[in-house]
Amino acid sequence: MTKYWLSIVLASFFEVGWVIGLKHATTPLEWGATIISIIVSFSVLIKVSNHLPVGTVYAVFVGLGTAGTVLTDILLFGQSASLIKLMLIAVLLVGVIGLKLVSGEGEKQ
Repeated sequence: MTKYWLSIVLASFFEVGWVIGLKHATTPLEWGATIISIIVSFSVLIKVSNHLPVGTVYAVFVGLGTAGTVLTDILLFGQSASLIKLMLIAVLLVGVIGLKLVSGEGEKQ
């Protein structure tokens, strides 16, 4: 089952790519990368949902994508980084990790 969870982490990276791309893409190459990121992230999400609880998979996917997008905006695009914003991202990640840890009993075989 670990490979499926790693696949969700990978899909979340692509989610960050397409979300950032939707805001910042200006060239055909950047738009192409954004479209590829959309296709990859959702394809992986759909495949993994056949093996793990769909609610947990989606929550982990969106949670990691959200945290990654906010952090990328801070690190690469100069968004402000307040202590409360960073604390809320940490709470989000704790929730995502908690969901993953308690989902083991409901996994499909």
